[in-house]
Amino acid sequence: MFPAAGLGTRFLPATKAQPKEMLPLVDKPTIQYGVEEAVASGVPNIVVVTGRGKNAIEDHFDVSKELEAFLESRGKQDLADEVRKISELIQVSYVRQGEPLGLGHAVLVTETIVGDEPFAVILADDVYDATPPALKQMIDVFERAGGPVLAVERVPMENVSAYGVIAGEPAPALGRGVYRITDLVEKPPREQAPSDLAIVGRYLLTPDIFPALHETAKDKSGEIQLTNGLRRLLKSRPLYALEIDGVRHDTGNKLGFLKASVYFALKRPDIADQFRAFLKNL
Repeated sequence: MFPAAGLGTRFLPATKAQPKEMLPLVDKPTIQYGVEEAVASGVPNIVVVTGRGKNAIEDHFDVSKELEAFLESRGKQDLADEVRKISELIQVSYVRQGEPLGLGHAVLVTETIVGDEPFAVILADDVYDATPPALKQMIDVFERAGGPVLAVERVPMENVSAYGVIAGEPAPALGRGVYRITDLVEKPPREQAPSDLAIVGRYLLTPDIFPALHETAKDKSGEIQLTNGLRRLLKSRPLYALEIDGVRHDTGNKLGFLKASVYFALKRPDIADQFRAFLKNL
């Protein structure tokens, strides 16, 4: 499940007429990195939660016979194959959120589609470079623990108020970097944060999150926060957290997006040497 109904205000005016999830890192939209991660983790069915002005996401993952034929007619078979591969990646469904009322609300609008199966929530802003893929690492922990798993990362204490934060006890029997969660707090002030372990962009959940979210009150901004729903769920079942073995890029802000662009450009054999030389000469 990919929440993609946000307005992308941090990237205005670029996001006035295009979704922020379609902003490219080199030549691939940020949301495609997350979709490819899901596919590589063995998850072939995707639900994208969209809103007004997000049609470009649907078009991107749709078949484009005209474009494929045009590229083939110009002898650009490699590009035609690349475009075709995008539409063959996944089985995708779309649901409208109406208005962005928090991540918890975005999860709730997928309830009838998800049904009674475990499911992942991937925030496209968080782009991972990890082997195995970040979601596959979480699935492995889920299968050992038998309960929901959240991705976490240690962040500077001065930044904790921008995240959901957990308190947890190490659970080495379940693997390296695994914690059994004892509490969760959404965007706590620094002095009230239970730790420096922030929830970062990946959730592997069970369907009992839906009744928990139905019972979760809106916060002072009128939104239903997923962290608050998980805190309610914690009263009835164990929750776990995993420090992902890999590199995470937060592309939801300008500086993070620029850093990610440089990082992935330098991993591209077709442009890395020339780009590195350019950076050295700045």
